[in-house]
Amino acid sequence: MSLNTFGHLFRVTTWGESHGPALGATVDGCPPGVPVDAAAIQHWLDRRKPGQSRFTTQRREPDEVEILSGVFEGQTTGTPIQLMIRNTDQRSRDYGDIAQAFRPGHADITYWQKYGIRDPRGGGRSSARETAARVAAGGVARAALGMLAPGVRITGYMVQMGPHAIDRDRFDRAEIETNPFWVPDAQAAAGWAVYLDDLRKSGNSVGAVVEVVAEGVPAGLGAPVYGKLDTDLAAAMMSINAVKGVEIGEGMAAAALTGTENADEIFMGGDGQPVFGSNHAGGILGGISTGQDIVVRFAVKPTSSILTPRRTITKSGAETEIVTKGRHDPCVGIRAVPVGEAMMACVLLDHLLLHRGQVGGAGGRIG
Repeated sequence: MSLNTFGHLFRVTTWGESHGPALGATVDGCPPGVPVDAAAIQHWLDRRKPGQSRFTTQRREPDEVEILSGVFEGQTTGTPIQLMIRNTDQRSRDYGDIAQAFRPGHADITYWQKYGIRDPRGGGRSSARETAARVAAGGVARAALGMLAPGVRITGYMVQMGPHAIDRDRFDRAEIETNPFWVPDAQAAAGWAVYLDDLRKSGNSVGAVVEVVAEGVPAGLGAPVYGKLDTDLAAAMMSINAVKGVEIGEGMAAAALTGTENADEIFMGGDGQPVFGSNHAGGILGGISTGQDIVVRFAVKPTSSILTPRRTITKSGAETEIVTKGRHDPCVGIRAVPVGEAMMACVLLDHLLLHRGQVGGAGGRIG
């Protein structure tokens, strides 16, 4: 199985399976001298780990990261950084009934059709457990951004669960860390709790929309035509398990706007720097960052592992019904929030390094 690596200069390769002994990431291209240790990376992993509320899978994994190489005396050395997270709470017996049948909505059938072999225990590489490795790598990326571009701030949150969206007029950043949904709307959080409880108890699941915003990103990151910042951001977010749609800025809604509504007007600010009157572009024009907030949203489908019987077929072609046992997220979008943040960090660092390597301190001046 190839293509387990993403990035250009800051390159991340993830490895391991949901029910194997461990999983992790190899990070190559991180600059030397970046202050980083296991505790710094662990902070981000703790935000993603399972079993923290009744609204996520009850699989109990500490997700403790081990740094095996690339860091000496609390600083990166410039050599490959090997990160490992041991699996400690596998319950592979839950998947015995599906070894011969394909779960609807899962990658079981496509993995079998492509490779002629698959790991039915939690989905193997197709499991969202793989995203723990991304979050660990994102911790390294955040540390490097903190040194090279200290003004960058990345924040993710849910803006929709099923048909229920937040009220933007009630947006409160302080609420994000106070509820199990990472939602910046206290009223929405209360309603979502009731809604998801009912779905969870009935053995069903639901999708979600996650928004990730990066503030303080310098202008100039990204390159035309095939090295666009939004191209890599879209690919990074789409690669997250269960993601079925990605949009930048106004996204699909831009199709309903007129040109006068969509064009972000530009003014001169008091500090002699350009100021935009709006941000329909999501902080990216022509594939290059404008200096505004980078705004990305992605849609996560409902968890396919549900207790409701669904029609399917076996490897021999026989039709049957299947119920997926085990411990699963009723809304996988909840734990996708820190994953989206990690992918944003990895892409931004990658493009920052590319920008420094190509143009250094060059660039047009305004004023």
